[in-house]
Amino acid sequence: MKIILKLLLLLAFLSYLIFAFARLVGGRDETKCTAVNVVIADSVHSGFITQEEVVRLLDATGLNPVGKEMEDINGDTIEQTLLKNTFIKLAKCYKTPGGRVNIHVAQRLPIIRVMAANGDDYYVDSNGYFMKPKEYNADLVVATGDISRQYARDKLLDLARYLHDHEFANDLITQVNVDTQKRVDLVPRIGCQTIHLGQLDSATVVSQLANLHAFYSKVLPTVGWNTYREISLEYTNQIVCKKY
Repeated sequence: MKIILKLLLLLAFLSYLIFAFARLVGGRDETKCTAVNVVIADSVHSGFITQEEVVRLLDATGLNPVGKEMEDINGDTIEQTLLKNTFIKLAKCYKTPGGRVNIHVAQRLPIIRVMAANGDDYYVDSNGYFMKPKEYNADLVVATGDISRQYARDKLLDLARYLHDHEFANDLITQVNVDTQKRVDLVPRIGCQTIHLGQLDSATVVSQLANLHAFYSKVLPTVGWNTYREISLEYTNQIVCKKY
């Protein structure tokens, strides 16, 4: 990501120099913008920010440059407006000769959605940055219950990263619930009704979920997926189950 951002900055700077030189030589540029070119730096990943979404944001704020004289198009204003969207990490806008405006965007990718008991509703990325949900929806694990923003950063983030980065865990878990004592339960798509993690500890959560993976891979296919109604991972190197 750092390399991508540096390349974007370099490209924007070089294009600006070319455009600035053209202005100095030719005076006011009355050429009208004929096209806006939007590039999403990490479009290979699923995300909310698409080329169409950037154009929609420009239309909604009256900043779509198409049809305007190049001299009147303010790239800084376009950048600052786009950055008001919390899903956009970086926006660079620059003009090139021929009536084209280029916009390069790097987006934030959420890894979990929090819908807390206190009414808070937001997405969180892998760096702990909070994003307003607006009208965006994604097929992500949802965390519910007694979750403050501080708890989301300090405790929940490690769990969210693991669930997002490991295909098995990401496919298995649909919900994380935190009770008033900060005990955490996971709700799986298949198998038992509830998986108890206890209070989250960054030092043990990885081993807990690794044990869960082993249990689902080796034990449940043998004894049956619906044999247990609860699984507890609260105890070190132990898995305690309750049958239906």
